[in-house]
Amino acid sequence: MSSKFTVSLEKIIKELSLEIAFMPSQKEAKDVLVASAEVNRLGLELTGYMEYFDHERIILFGKTEFAYLEGIDEEKKVEIFGNIFAQNPPAAILARGLQPTETLLKCAKKHNVVLLLSQDSTSALIAALIAFLSVELAPRITRHGVLVEVYGEGCLITGDSGVGKSETAIELIKRGHRLIADDAVEIRKVSRKRLVGSSPANIRHFIELRGIGIINARRIFGMGAVKLTEKIDLVVHMEQWDNKKVYDRMGIDSGYMNILDIEVPTLTIPVKPGRNLAIIIEVAAMNHRQKKMGYNAAKELLKSLGMGVPGEDDATRDNDDGENVPSPWND
Repeated sequence: MSSKFTVSLEKIIKELSLEIAFMPSQKEAKDVLVASAEVNRLGLELTGYMEYFDHERIILFGKTEFAYLEGIDEEKKVEIFGNIFAQNPPAAILARGLQPTETLLKCAKKHNVVLLLSQDSTSALIAALIAFLSVELAPRITRHGVLVEVYGEGCLITGDSGVGKSETAIELIKRGHRLIADDAVEIRKVSRKRLVGSSPANIRHFIELRGIGIINARRIFGMGAVKLTEKIDLVVHMEQWDNKKVYDRMGIDSGYMNILDIEVPTLTIPVKPGRNLAIIIEVAAMNHRQKKMGYNAAKELLKSLGMGVPGEDDATRDNDDGENVPSPWND
């Protein structure tokens, strides 16, 4: 979590289709690194107030900033741009197809600040830039497992080596679902509540099957069988069946796994010969989706049987005849 990530300006230019108005001769876009997912839309900085200016952020100029600067004499403009560019920001972007003025270009050259141009509106550019940077600079970890998309739900399958994670993934792909990552899953925290998983680029689309070796899922099953990224909605932990262990048979209470300070719902699936794990994970994904929409089959069954649901505050409940009877969950 303490690691600081960066993204090159070259990647930002390509992603947002930006034009280069000025690039210092001693710099290359691939070598200019951006470390902040926030951007600076200049306000008080144009009046000379620089106390909270973050030099790691990209600067954005829009029509508002240009309109304000039009009423200022050239000498003052040089002072303003000099104060801002002296902080050595990674780049400055002009939105709405605006072109740099002679003064702006002169100051950028003096302080070796990259100037970029965009045809997008300022608001749209800010939204796209922050969204891209939030993913690229997100805190991340790598977990051993398999990530698949099942009925629109991102399922992270974990378990010891040899338990059958990759074989289950192959069966899911054959049933029309999509592979995101096998063996190593790179998980990024893109917001306070959302995790996104992907595969390291060097092993993307590859699956290891013991007895067969390495296969390329995209080549064998087609482009529709793979996906680059997917949110993580559910963790399915596979383990060898233990006769001494009591497994959940009702599904009333959900277990959770903490990943990057986000609690992700978790299921433990015992593995033994004869169990169709692909179908079990399909049902788990559909059931998890129902729970997110407010429906819990186990709770409905208990209510239909006239039994209380664990976690309810009332120590007693009414039966169908209106009689007050004690709840068996409060014994």
